Amino acid sequence: MTAALHHPGDGGMAAPEHDDGRPRVIVGVDGSPGSRAALAHALVAAARRGADVEVVSSYGVTPYYYGGGSLDLPDVPGVREDQQARARALVSEVQGELAISYAPGISDLGVTSYVSAGPAAQTLLERSAGADLLVVGSRGRGPIRSVLLGSVALHCVTHAACPVVVVHGTVDVEPPQQVVVGVDGSAESGAALSAAIEEAGRTGAAVEAVATYQPADYWTDFGSVVVPSVEQIRRELDGRTRALVDGMLAARSMTGGAAPTVRVEVAEGPASDVLLARARTATLLVLGSRGRGSFRGLLLGSVALRCAMHAPCPVMVVHPQRSGTAGGKRFQPAMAGH
Repeated sequence: MTAALHHPGDGGMAAPEHDDGRPRVIVGVDGSPGSRAALAHALVAAARRGADVEVVSSYGVTPYYYGGGSLDLPDVPGVREDQQARARALVSEVQGELAISYAPGISDLGVTSYVSAGPAAQTLLERSAGADLLVVGSRGRGPIRSVLLGSVALHCVTHAACPVVVVHGTVDVEPPQQVVVGVDGSAESGAALSAAIEEAGRTGAAVEAVATYQPADYWTDFGSVVVPSVEQIRRELDGRTRALVDGMLAARSMTGGAAPTVRVEVAEGPASDVLLARARTATLLVLGSRGRGSFRGLLLGSVALRCAMHAPCPVMVVHPQRSGTAGGKRFQPAMAGH
């Protein structure tokens, strides 16, 4: 195990510089079960990428004032050293567990840590600048840790400059068998499809590209209005989704990348309901940060938010304008629920 954990300086909040050219996976830990699962996912993901791992933790420094007395400042170096020791112990423990589970490459990872006195979400966003992946648990140890998606996870999936994976529970060290991705023709879903194909190409998993629609009810006094049939909607949506998939696979083959098997599924119903149902048998769900619905101006779309909250498997959220992975021709299907 090459887990050379350290903290740079005083754990300040300056944006990091990384010039060694190696891919990086950033993971936030706080001692909660969710962050432990996030660490396991990050280690496995890094091993599959040939990446280094940076374990990020933070602590608050609160001065105490006794009425009429002097300020009592905590032992900051001691707190930081304790945090560092806890991170080191957690990494060693999780690496050991994963090695026993025969996760390839886990024991050979380069692992460092960064301990900061700043807010956890801000620290993770700054440390993830230029990273390949940011991994967070769905909930942490904060005052509202009983909510389905913690404030740190929400802040990260909304604002991170790289793809973010939200982990809910235990991590399967076996290679993913099925990656599900939501597709609706937006730039965001194009980036998600590209990321899903990339993930599947690393592990030999199959990809299920899911497009959804909802028939609309039309009420008119004019008999001249032509409404497309459900079969027409399905056929057009299937054709456009397949064209997008074929274009991405062709581009990938030209660069020598592995081309996974991609199956297109067109389903009726709200997008989030359909995707959550598909996620029950998936090992990863990949989504664009926003879609084409009426709330697409938001930084995080309603489908991405609901799936990040409720999916039983890890959820990857991708921002095309930040990741640069959006590809394929945009189209306008009737994907519901955003």
